[in-house]
Amino acid sequence: MKGSDFPTVPCMCSRICPKDQRTSIEVYEVHSASLSLFSMAQKEKLQCLKDFHKDTLKPSPGKSPGTRPEDEAEGKPPQREKWASKLDFLLSVAGGFVGLGNVWRFPYLCYKNGGGAFLIPYFIFLFGGGLPVFFLEVALGQFTSEGGITCWEKLCPIFTGIGYASIVIVSLLNIYYIVILAWGLYYLLQCFQRELPWARCRHSWNTQNCVEDTIRKNKTLWLSANATNFTSPVTEFWERNVLSLSSGIDEVGELKWDLALCLLAVWVICFFCIWKGVKSTGKVVYFTATFPFLMLIVLLVRGVTLPGAAEGIKFYLYPDLSRLQDPEVWIDAGTQIFFSYAICLGAMTSLGSYNKYKYNCYRDCLLLGGLNSGTSFVSGFAIFSVLGFMAQEQGVAIADVAESGPGLAFIAYPKAVTMMPLPTFWAILFFIMLLLLGLDSQFVEVEGQITSLVDLYPSLLRKGYRREIFIAVICVISYLVGLTMVTKGGMYVFQLFDYYAASGVCLLWVAFFECVAVAWVYGADNFYDAIEDMIGYRPNGWMKWSWTLITPVLCVGCFVFSLVKYKPLTYNKVYEYPDWSIGVGWSLALASMICIPMVVVIKIIQSDGSLIEVNMYHLYIYAPLAQASCQCGTYPSISTYFTFPY
Repeated sequence: MKGSDFPTVPCMCSRICPKDQRTSIEVYEVHSASLSLFSMAQKEKLQCLKDFHKDTLKPSPGKSPGTRPEDEAEGKPPQREKWASKLDFLLSVAGGFVGLGNVWRFPYLCYKNGGGAFLIPYFIFLFGGGLPVFFLEVALGQFTSEGGITCWEKLCPIFTGIGYASIVIVSLLNIYYIVILAWGLYYLLQCFQRELPWARCRHSWNTQNCVEDTIRKNKTLWLSANATNFTSPVTEFWERNVLSLSSGIDEVGELKWDLALCLLAVWVICFFCIWKGVKSTGKVVYFTATFPFLMLIVLLVRGVTLPGAAEGIKFYLYPDLSRLQDPEVWIDAGTQIFFSYAICLGAMTSLGSYNKYKYNCYRDCLLLGGLNSGTSFVSGFAIFSVLGFMAQEQGVAIADVAESGPGLAFIAYPKAVTMMPLPTFWAILFFIMLLLLGLDSQFVEVEGQITSLVDLYPSLLRKGYRREIFIAVICVISYLVGLTMVTKGGMYVFQLFDYYAASGVCLLWVAFFECVAVAWVYGADNFYDAIEDMIGYRPNGWMKWSWTLITPVLCVGCFVFSLVKYKPLTYNKVYEYPDWSIGVGWSLALASMICIPMVVVIKIIQSDGSLIEVNMYHLYIYAPLAQASCQCGTYPSISTYFTFPY
């Protein structure tokens, strides 16, 4: 079989394999837009090569693509790490996407958007968008053994901008998400007092308008005054003690040193969770990813046994089908799926890249998807049972106490525990759960960020302790930027990042192009061939149809409606952000979104060939070539298309 019989392909290199008594191995790389460009005769020869490699070249367990055994001896970057066990991967992914959004966002969205009726658009987006993209990212990482940027360079170079967009989003996300953990740590430390400091109006930060809940229960006294002028001690603790909230984003104010120290503490914890790579991450998650589930079960049991819990649960699930006519309900469902599955951030691709090549990622992605959505659903019972109790105790409607986001974590739930027996115990339990839920999400996202950047410059960052130093530098820079969010006006900065930097619009944009790159440019069938080689069978065709049509349509629809229904950011529906800050917010969003078209243009400009040649990608028809080796230990590059002996 002669190399000249194949389509025009450049000879990449020639190697000698004396142990196999092969005279040489020529490595070829094919740049093409589709297999349809090949004639039938050429396809037959390609199939012949595929069969040859299936019988001859076997995957080398534990070896990284493109890494030779003697690399370390020659001072080259060490081989890529792999998960020590399947459970390491499962718990890392579970910890990464089962986070605060499951506990404080999904239950509120469910009640707000028609209760049980909200589950209809939620499951449509789950099976049409969330699960397919989640599986795509994990499989892509496992197939290429590359992080969130270089995986696209290997698979579909013209869309490498997807990786850069993801790294911008996750970098901004890591800066502000950890601030929530700093608040949680501050609350946890405040719990170790004789009395919870947000239970009474006896502190220096309280105003004359502070009214305790015991007074609120006396309806005669409460209604005799202008109730709208009064605030609760838990609200004043949050706004006047924790945040020391200024009048607006124009008045950032001085640094809150107590919060700055808490932020430093959680960054230090995050660093030591990931500084040794998957060896440390894979072990830390055994605690951080499992203990929150135990505490959630405890809080659930406690919640459903409280008086008024049944009304809260009814309020949570009661279906209002008329709400499905509102496009905003569908937007909320779509954005919640993309938030809670931590997709389009590069993290899932990075975690998948540490899997062994033959790992059954399809099976485990389905299991993890059920765990994620199931946790969201069960969390609603834990949260709304407590809110039902609180509403009954105060004699108000449940809608008056229902909150989401920081309002639930730092106002509604802390207020609820003050009404329970043993309030300190339940407060400590809640904030430990909050910290652990957020912590493993944080360090998994940081691990994804680090992996993507290290894979971009492996020869520079994988030697010696350079990776650890690089992680420290990233943590320090992120901490310094995050200090702007622990000032007196920091809450306004935090909201700006949260509303724009990692918004649903950005995630939908990236998800759309991920599907286009894999299904339309690389080819859904080609990717299915790769997956079949990894797991031994072809996944359900639903995944392929989702990547090809369903997910892009859902992403475009939700993206357009999000822009049409866009409302400028406000704080507590009262404070309106100035125009310049809205401009900053959109700049944060566009910083990631512009990466994809910008890289496409750069690739076209740099190319000397036709548009088809610009759309070059590496057709991995038979994936073991990604990790194949001759018996003599020579490893072809991951960027090779096929190899064959004379």
